[in-house]
Amino acid sequence: MRRVTRNFLLAMGVIAVLLLALGALPGFLKSGDPYYMTATPVGNDTAANATGAGGGAATPDGTATAANDSSAVDAANISDRRYPYATEALANATADSAGRSSAYYRGPVGFKGAFTHSPFDEYDSLVQQYPGAADGDAVRVRSDGTVYRLAVTQSP
Repeated sequence: MRRVTRNFLLAMGVIAVLLLALGALPGFLKSGDPYYMTATPVGNDTAANATGAGGGAATPDGTATAANDSSAVDAANISDRRYPYATEALANATADSAGRSSAYYRGPVGFKGAFTHSPFDEYDSLVQQYPGAADGDAVRVRSDGTVYRLAVTQSP
């Protein structure tokens, strides 16, 4: 093999390894405050639908939300591969207590956000796909007869 060809192949190999490292490295950066996707129950959907009443509950910011709101996202439409933070928060939630996902750290200077999937991406995607389900800084999701309020928070 000629020296020029060998050097070219080595340079291409080094570039390929650096690009792979650049894609994997941001996922390991953990600096700043952690963010969580939280699922807070706001009402029982089946009881509200059976009576035809609003059946709503007060959200953490004090506004009322109708539990039988048909604009709430059906959790069956949320894939765990596309929405890992949202599905983890819903899986950890019960009808009586809130659930949260694993922590996400933004990383320094916004570098990580360009290369990794975040709960912010999931929130934005749900708001774009289901604009009627948006509830201020949260999205209403219906799962197993309970309506949850999915939001990105910093408190654990």
